[in-house]
Amino acid sequence: MKPLFDYEKLNVYQVCLSFNAWVGKLLREVNEKAALKDQLDRAATSIPLNIAEGNGKFSRKDRARYLDIARGSALESASCLDVLVSRELATEERIAAGKQMLFETVNMLMGLLRRLGYEFETGEWSARLREDSPFEQEQEQDKE
Repeated sequence: MKPLFDYEKLNVYQVCLSFNAWVGKLLREVNEKAALKDQLDRAATSIPLNIAEGNGKFSRKDRARYLDIARGSALESASCLDVLVSRELATEERIAAGKQMLFETVNMLMGLLRRLGYEFETGEWSARLREDSPFEQEQEQDKE
């Protein structure tokens, strides 16, 4: 299907959808009722939702905040996969593809955050991100 929204064109969004399809299959294979399954489902779902919502924000700071939340959800998903293995509910071989998709997702999100102005070396936002976008400046002028 042809993308209608800008976020659908992002490679990171497409990888997240593939990961969610993969997670759906994995969760059907895990027979035990485990809170961990629900946690993995929520964390995996959170990744593309936050990418889409963040991509719709006008300010770089808001966009970055949602992309950072998506990054955190990807890391949480990876941890959930590790816990599945530690509880012997899945094998390392079974989760390898999912962890690879999450690794790619985190790397792409970090690239997007860098482009928005986050400096990972210092852990601070650059002046470029701290500055308001032209859209925000127009909104402020309209309030006056």
